[in-house]
Amino acid sequence: MRPLLQLLLFGAALACSLPAAALVPFVAQYDVYRGGSELGEATMQLSPSDAGRWRIDLTMRGTGLMRIAGINAEQSTVFDTVGDTYRPLSQATLRRAVFTRRQRTGIYDWSARQARWQGDVKKTRQAPVPLQPGDMSGLLINLAVIRDAQPGRTLEYRFVDDGRARVHRYLVAAEPEPVKVGDLSYNALRVSRLHSDADETVIWVVDGVPTPVRILQRENGSDTYDLRLTEYRGNE
Repeated sequence: MRPLLQLLLFGAALACSLPAAALVPFVAQYDVYRGGSELGEATMQLSPSDAGRWRIDLTMRGTGLMRIAGINAEQSTVFDTVGDTYRPLSQATLRRAVFTRRQRTGIYDWSARQARWQGDVKKTRQAPVPLQPGDMSGLLINLAVIRDAQPGRTLEYRFVDDGRARVHRYLVAAEPEPVKVGDLSYNALRVSRLHSDADETVIWVVDGVPTPVRILQRENGSDTYDLRLTEYRGNE
């Protein structure tokens, strides 16, 4: 499974429409689907930490037989704010399957201008990654998309996560479209990122909602993960 959603989830050098101080703590609950079949549940949480820092977490849990098959994954990023940017300080990922447990952690050393990952990391991704102002983890890009999405806008972020760095570009739809999630209907902006000719991530953003109402990831034309918001609340 991809770092979710790495999903979700990618680093920014973009001027922001809102100041970073506008961050609002929340807890959001999602149902997780693949190809129309329910796989489990996910929770995304943003909470303040010590010394002006913040933490964002994404946890996925399988339900029923999927609990055994294992879509169980946890991701977190601790970050602070510098001006209008979200600056990652540390990142952690944990995945569990039936007989395996894979864990990796990353440290963003801004004084040395490099990030490094350890644990279950591919050999090709163990070298330090040079950092640039505006770099973000996958989870922080999720927050940036919520903050920056405006009709017709192109968003560009530099993703630095899991021992690699690359630029990700998103296209925001020209106008909102109706999106039905469970029993609720929203007018949401579609924000699309094309990974390659075969892979795509789509995030639907609603004005006033601090988390995506839906996140869809496709590979080779088939849905890989489809997270649909069921509930969110403030977490003061």
